[in-house]
Amino acid sequence: MNRGLFLKIMICIFVFSLSLFSYVDKKNGLTTYKIEVPKLAREINTLKQQIKKLQYEVDQFENPTNLMQLAQRPEFNHLRHPLVDEVLTLKEGLALKENDSYMAIGNAE
Repeated sequence: MNRGLFLKIMICIFVFSLSLFSYVDKKNGLTTYKIEVPKLAREINTLKQQIKKLQYEVDQFENPTNLMQLAQRPEFNHLRHPLVDEVLTLKEGLALKENDSYMAIGNAE
């Protein structure tokens, strides 16, 4: 009888130890994530600041006054504004109709 009781107690201790180990392992994983979250938050903030800085630089470069100043520089002398009669405009539906008719002709052949 003592041997059966001893075996039951050992099984209970083993199961308790296993569940305690599982709990501690989960807590360690959670602690690891808690440590990593502030680092990632700082990295995200740094990236957001860089994005704002780069967006500001793009906005400054695309500023019409800056573009007009760039047009005056010698390396851009070969560029010119197109004349009104050189600009082609198509209506939105017209381009689609022409493509469809071309596709129909291509399929017929």
